[in-house]
Amino acid sequence: MTVRPGAVPAGLTGKVVTPDDRRYGLLRSTYTTTGSPAAVVLAESAADVADALRLARDRGLAVAVRSGGHGLSGSATNDGGLVVDLSPMRRVDVLDRAARLVRVEAGARWAQVARALAPHGLAISSGDHGNVGVGGLATAGGIGWLVRHYGLTIDHVRAVDVVLPDGRQVRADAAGEPDLLWVMRGAGAGAGVAVAFEIEAVELGEVGFAQLVARVDPAGATLRRWSSVMERAPRELSTAVMLSSQGATPLAFITAVVASGEPATVERAVRPLLDIGDVTVQQAHIVRYTDLLSPAHLHPNTGQMPSDTTNGLLTEMTPAAARALVAASTGPHRVLVQMRSLGGAVNDVDAAATAYAHRREQTLVVASVFPPQDRQALMAAWGAVAAHTEGSYVNFESAPDGRTFARAYPAATGDRVRQLWRRYDPDGILRRPEDA
Repeated sequence: MTVRPGAVPAGLTGKVVTPDDRRYGLLRSTYTTTGSPAAVVLAESAADVADALRLARDRGLAVAVRSGGHGLSGSATNDGGLVVDLSPMRRVDVLDRAARLVRVEAGARWAQVARALAPHGLAISSGDHGNVGVGGLATAGGIGWLVRHYGLTIDHVRAVDVVLPDGRQVRADAAGEPDLLWVMRGAGAGAGVAVAFEIEAVELGEVGFAQLVARVDPAGATLRRWSSVMERAPRELSTAVMLSSQGATPLAFITAVVASGEPATVERAVRPLLDIGDVTVQQAHIVRYTDLLSPAHLHPNTGQMPSDTTNGLLTEMTPAAARALVAASTGPHRVLVQMRSLGGAVNDVDAAATAYAHRREQTLVVASVFPPQDRQALMAAWGAVAAHTEGSYVNFESAPDGRTFARAYPAATGDRVRQLWRRYDPDGILRRPEDA
C-alpha cells in the first residue's frame, strides 16, 4: 500500500519519508536487514508516535519500531509497512545527580548516551556497540560491558514513557502502572512504544580494558577454564569471547572489561584469565568508558551486514557443552560463536521481577552465519549446542516465532507477557512473535 505524504495527519507533515524521498535509502533498513517499507515516520515527539500508530491502523499497515536500527533481529524494518523511527528523539538529561537518575530518550544511541553522561562521571551498562539504539535494548534486557557489575540495563530502569498502540501516552512506573513497567522491562516490544526511560546510572569514568587470544583445544577444556574463572571472578570483570576458526583448532578472542580505573584492581581481575590455556595478551590498559562506545560507531544502517542469528543460555559449561561449541565453530556448517559472561549482579534480581526471567544462567552463547550460508546452515550447526542451553535472549534472535518466544519467556513469565501484550495491544498493532 502506498502512503502519500499529503494524506497523513497534519502533525506528521514533513516527517513521513516515502520511497521517492531522497532520505529513504538511509532509513529503509537496519544493520542486518534491507527493508522496503511503504513509509518511514521520523517521530520527534510522543504525539508523533501516536499519530504514526493511528496512520498504520487506518491504512492496515504492519508496524516496525526503530530506535537505532542496529539490532540483529531485523525487526526494526519491514516490507510494505510503516516504520516508526525514533532517531530524532535522542535527548539525554541528568535529572538528579545525587541519585544518579538520568532520562534518556529512546531514539538515542548508546555512544551518544555515554558521551553525554561522561562529564557527570556516570555510565550505564548498555550493550557492546555505540550504534545500538536505546529503545530496542532497554525494553529487552541489555547485556553490556559492565553486566556482571551493573546487571542488565532493564534492572535499573525506574520509569518508561510509553505510547500505547491506541495512541494513549502513559508513564509506566512502580507507583502508577506497575504491570506496564514490568512488561516494558524485558518484553516491551509487544506492549507499546517506549519513547523515554528514567534509568539509574553508576559512578564510572575509566575502566580496565584487555584483549587476549587463547588457542582452544578440541575438547573445549579452554572454554571450561574460562567459564570457571568467570564464575569466581570479581563482579567488576565482564568478558566477551569470540570463537574464530580457519581449521580444526579455533582461537578464542577475549575482550575483558573491568569496572574500575585502578590499575591494581584491573590486574587482579584479569590475571586469572592468563591461566586458561595457551594465552597471548595483545593489549591491556586503562581507557575511558566512552572509548568502548565510541561516536565512531554511529554509522548509517543500510543492511550492510546480512546475517542469521540465534542464541541460548548456559547455566554450566559442561564438557559436552564445550565440545559442542568447538564443533559448531569448526564443523562443516561453521558458524561464528560468541559468548558473553553473565552472573554477578544479573543474578541478584528475582526471576519474577522483570519480563527477563533468566537469573541463574552464567553464559550467553550467540551463533551467527553470513551469506552465502543461511538459516538452515545455522540451525544445522546450532542443534548440538542448543541441547545444552536453557532459555534465550530475545535481541539475538533473527527469526522470532512461537518456539523462540517460549525460550525467551518461559512458563509463567510467558503467560504473563502474553496477557499483558493482549491487554495493552488487543488489536495486535505491534508484532507478536508468540502468535507466529
